Amino acid sequence: MMGAKLLLLLVASSLCLSAAIATQQTCPADLDSKCGDAASGDWEGEFFPGIPKIKYEGPSSKNPLAYKWYNAEEVILGKKMKDWMRFSVAFWHTFRGTGGDPFGAPTKSWPWEDGTNSLDMAKRRMRAHFEFMEKLGVDRWCFHDRDIAPDGKTLTETNKNLDEIVELAKKLQEETNIKPLWGTAQLFMHPRYMHGAATSPEVKVYAYGAAQVKKALEVTHYLGGENYVFWGGREGYQTLLNTDMKRELDHLASFLQAAVDYKKKIGFNGTLLIEPKPQEPTKHQYDWDVATTFSFLQKYGLTGEFKINVECNHATLSGHSCHHELETARINGLLGNIDANTGDPQIGWDTDQFLTDISEATLVMSSVVKNGGLAPGGFNFDAKLLVPADIVFFFLRRESTDVEDMFLAHISGMDTLARGLRNVVKLIEDGSLDELVRKRYQSFDSEIGALIEAGKGDFETLEKKVLEWGEPIVPSGKQELAEILFQAAL
Repeated sequence: MMGAKLLLLLVASSLCLSAAIATQQTCPADLDSKCGDAASGDWEGEFFPGIPKIKYEGPSSKNPLAYKWYNAEEVILGKKMKDWMRFSVAFWHTFRGTGGDPFGAPTKSWPWEDGTNSLDMAKRRMRAHFEFMEKLGVDRWCFHDRDIAPDGKTLTETNKNLDEIVELAKKLQEETNIKPLWGTAQLFMHPRYMHGAATSPEVKVYAYGAAQVKKALEVTHYLGGENYVFWGGREGYQTLLNTDMKRELDHLASFLQAAVDYKKKIGFNGTLLIEPKPQEPTKHQYDWDVATTFSFLQKYGLTGEFKINVECNHATLSGHSCHHELETARINGLLGNIDANTGDPQIGWDTDQFLTDISEATLVMSSVVKNGGLAPGGFNFDAKLLVPADIVFFFLRRESTDVEDMFLAHISGMDTLARGLRNVVKLIEDGSLDELVRKRYQSFDSEIGALIEAGKGDFETLEKKVLEWGEPIVPSGKQELAEILFQAAL
């Protein structure tokens, strides 16, 4: 069965890639193959034998396995495109999905998978991951601790498993010059976290979550990670009838402060990021959106210690556009990273699709350019072809089952954002949209406007000006013109 799937993949790839380079004989990552010792975990074969390194070929290319808009070394607005983007591959969606959902069994298993969650399988999976990134031309990755290494029977055994996989990842990083954009702890899947981790009413669960984050911070630091993310998928409530909200929020703040303290203790200089989401899996999450998270950070004196990882699909779940959330984070000095994905307007769930909307990508990149970039953050493709069977609230594309689809999805997402960046350049060079916005607020460029913006516009002075001016004439907002000017750049 596995051999047949691999054969179909090779035939399809050869039709699309007639010019693919012929290299030395490699061992395909197929468990039926006899040229590698699958049982040892030390698999040295090629996992994607029909896929070449993805290169930039320009907008006229018809090759689906080529970039049309993303040219990593091209300088745009004073930076190389790769430095504007700082793309990252999400290990969990890309390598841990099965295509299963609550209505159907898993639809796929990659050729290198053996159906187990063993350490040997974790090692093979990690090698496949690094080969994928090398061929894609992406030099950063993101991970949850439990995605890359299996749980053990005790915390000690679990940490030992993680250490073993991390050592392999470290070795592969040194060989490829790839490093983590960020790491995080998975504090939502295990039954112990059914009421949350930092907001659990059980002190032993709180302590376990703290121990897990401690280890994940150490691992991220050891691997050279540039950031560390907190996503509170179960930090919230299902009903207030059994919830002490103030106590839970106080506990969450104490948990985050302890993370700040430990980060400094171990010398980790990466940025700590919070990823807002309104609900799913909980009915209400405490980090509902950027504004709510900013308020929380201000209340507990944590604003200087954290930035925001904005996920576009989470923005729409909270009733905002991704552009809104990015701008809210940017103007408050909190924009640290972007999880590049989108939802389906007909479904309304956190479907984590690859962003392919050129208009939305242009708005996203306009915020990134205004922010001066995202470094040390970047774009993480928290997006998938398919769904993890054990996260039941995700449904999407269980029908995409070819290994080639992994590349096609990332190429599409990277090209979309790259095209968005190029569109931002058009908008800047044209200047018409910026001029429309400037004119809309030009009355505040007056003496009285400057007084107001300096915080000195007292009510008595303003009342005198109104009596002097009479009824104001309110100009048109020119929204339709703004939309025309924006669309012209697309």
